[in-house]
Amino acid sequence: MARQALFAGLVYDEFERLVETAVIGADAQYVIDDNGFRRHIDAETVDRQVLSIFLEQLENNKELAVEQMLNMMGKDDLFTKAAVDASLRNVNMDEIIQQGIPEQARNMMGMLGFRITINLHGEVIKLDQPALPDEE
Repeated sequence: MARQALFAGLVYDEFERLVETAVIGADAQYVIDDNGFRRHIDAETVDRQVLSIFLEQLENNKELAVEQMLNMMGKDDLFTKAAVDASLRNVNMDEIIQQGIPEQARNMMGMLGFRITINLHGEVIKLDQPALPDEE
């Protein structure tokens, strides 16, 4: 079980209300207000759904991701490209959940328009995320 909610501050319910977070025992929870009843949903369940979407997008756009990382690093040599490519192939969801996402990164994601919408059962029903600008 996750000790922290990866996307705290970025998760909303179906009525566009920010979902709170709580920790019960050692397990992080997203807490949805259901007409006064506080429904606790295991954070790891929601976080894994979102990470699965991210990893699928990464796989589908691996070449673009490698190119963008090389641009950010200011390098374009073969060895750096191979290292970046290898690191993208070895992304581990369990490690991400264990390490968490820094608060500054979550704040930046929120400012860029990233938003997760879940239903009362903790199913991700909508994922708003910023898109790359068109080449044109």
